[in-house]
Amino acid sequence: MSGAPSIDVHSSGLSIAGDWTLAHFGELRGRVAALRDTLLPGQSVNLDGLGSLDTAGAALLVELLGNARMADLDRLAPHLPSERRALLQAVAAAMAGDGEVSSPPRQSALVELLGRIGAAMQGLWEQSLALLGFIGLTLSSMFAILLRPRRWRVTSLVAHLEQSGLDAVPIVALLTFLVGAVVAFLGATILSDFGATIYTVNLVAFSFLREFGVLLTAILMAGRTASAFTAQIGSMKANEEIDAIRTLGLSPVELLVLPRVFALLIALPLLTFIAMLSGMVGGAVVCALALDISPSMYLSLLQENIELRHFLVGMGKAPLFAFLIAVIGCLEGFKVTGSAQSVGERTTSSVVQSIFVVIVLDAVAALFLMEMGW
Repeated sequence: MSGAPSIDVHSSGLSIAGDWTLAHFGELRGRVAALRDTLLPGQSVNLDGLGSLDTAGAALLVELLGNARMADLDRLAPHLPSERRALLQAVAAAMAGDGEVSSPPRQSALVELLGRIGAAMQGLWEQSLALLGFIGLTLSSMFAILLRPRRWRVTSLVAHLEQSGLDAVPIVALLTFLVGAVVAFLGATILSDFGATIYTVNLVAFSFLREFGVLLTAILMAGRTASAFTAQIGSMKANEEIDAIRTLGLSPVELLVLPRVFALLIALPLLTFIAMLSGMVGGAVVCALALDISPSMYLSLLQENIELRHFLVGMGKAPLFAFLIAVIGCLEGFKVTGSAQSVGERTTSSVVQSIFVVIVLDAVAALFLMEMGW
């Protein structure tokens, strides 16, 4: 039966028929409000004559019959189509508050801390895998073109060599000169209590030949050159220039990465040598002014007490640091997604990663060489 909605009240209960839809909502709302409080719990309800039904009509039926009858709908109305029964029960659950989305329980601070640590470790692992993969790709491309001079990008290499090496000489020389002077002054201050100020020369020489020369230069290159590599390649990635390079059949690694890697492999050892000289000159100035150690005596002590192996230890670290700094800077540039914010984030990430890797490797190398007696 379908048509105009009706509610028939008789001695045994209610008979509901017709279309209970939004079109009849105004007509039904008053009748439902009048009958809602008069319907007893034990009275039967006949829904066999129910016609069309929508959400508005279902809400009125739930309001009239109550949630208890809706839960027992399978027994009360066995002939009611399944889709209407599902609609009535869903509306009843929503009106009862069962459909409200409950907020997730708040986790304890310890669980949140462990979750953050786990996420950080997973990110570090993924970053390490990406770096190892990119190192392998760079090395394979490097070996592939070494015996093919026609594929060398000499112009790009010279340009990056000037930018990474020649332009960095003033800041490297000034910084290491000042640090050498500070190390000599602090060493003289402590050693003077023991009457051993002459060993200030050894302190400055050891520290700059083995550690400070290469470490300070690598940190400066990480902040200056790695960030430049990331920004340059990242801007190209954002402007879709790298996609254009691939479209032309060229390799972005060969075209963009290798000239930068080769330039830094040449520049960093040369800058390390300059840093060593500048640091020891700074120490010599302090020795001459504060300790009455003349430059000739300073050089004589260096020749007598400082072995060549200390210089070789410092210079041996330079190519490794240069390769890692260049690779990290280029890799972060390729990770740029296309926005200016992404360029800034990856530039910051390349500097942080480069400095972290350089310091960790230098510490490991220092411990290893100390145990080996080198």
